Amino acid sequence: MVDLARVDAIVDEHGRRQERLIAMLLECQEEFRYLPRALIERVAARVGVPARVVLGIATFYRGFSLKPVGKYQISVCTGTACHVLGATKLVEALERELGVKKGATTQDGQYSLHTINCPGCCGLAPVVTVNQDVHGKINQAKLPRLVKKYSH
Repeated sequence: MVDLARVDAIVDEHGRRQERLIAMLLECQEEFRYLPRALIERVAARVGVPARVVLGIATFYRGFSLKPVGKYQISVCTGTACHVLGATKLVEALERELGVKKGATTQDGQYSLHTINCPGCCGLAPVVTVNQDVHGKINQAKLPRLVKKYSH
């Protein structure tokens, strides 16, 4: 359940201005880990725009999610350098390790598994990111320890 009072506070901090919608949504997503329908409708009402405007922003940018994501978002780079050095095998190993398919979130809400095109650190290939942390030169043997590092 989303704390609508907290959503109101975030919108108010941004002055209820339409040009601040992206910043509001980013802050809301950081707090709640996704943008549920009730949140989108509340932001729209507080800013004074139709909900479709806010929903349009939330669906246009890949950084936003309309469904719950894990506390730890694990992303495997599938860009050229990482692909050549085994990214596909890393994705498969993480699917087994986490018990979810790419694009899904574990039932406990701890992990989401994604692929990304290129975080721009090809010299570290293959690369796995966990939230903002970048882990380079990853191989299948290192994955269980990497996942365990983020189990809280």
